[in-house]
Amino acid sequence: MSTRTFRVTVRGVFDGLSAGQRAELLERAAEHDVLRAAFTPEGSLTYDVAVRPAFTFRFLDSGEAEEDILEATERAEGAARAWLEQRGYGYKKLRSTAEDLSQAPLGKRQRREAARKSS
Repeated sequence: MSTRTFRVTVRGVFDGLSAGQRAELLERAAEHDVLRAAFTPEGSLTYDVAVRPAFTFRFLDSGEAEEDILEATERAEGAARAWLEQRGYGYKKLRSTAEDLSQAPLGKRQRREAARKSS
């Protein structure tokens, strides 16, 4: 059985931030800019509190079976909650989406390479 790679995106909205928490997030905003976004095992957080209170965590996980994507999603949500709660940040509207990269459609170049290999 081959290993499957999962990309899990956890989105939400900061809620009830104090002035100090908001200032802290604004101070560290450059570290969490969308241009630095990446899917990583430990999770990558992006936000722009100056524009709106939404945030996105991006996680990379893996599993052996298609059903493992559910556990990967639960782990990602748990990690996002833990990060927020450890810092005392309130949040709401937490929701997740997950993608199994083995099921993702191939891009034009990937299709061309696959066709060349099978010839």
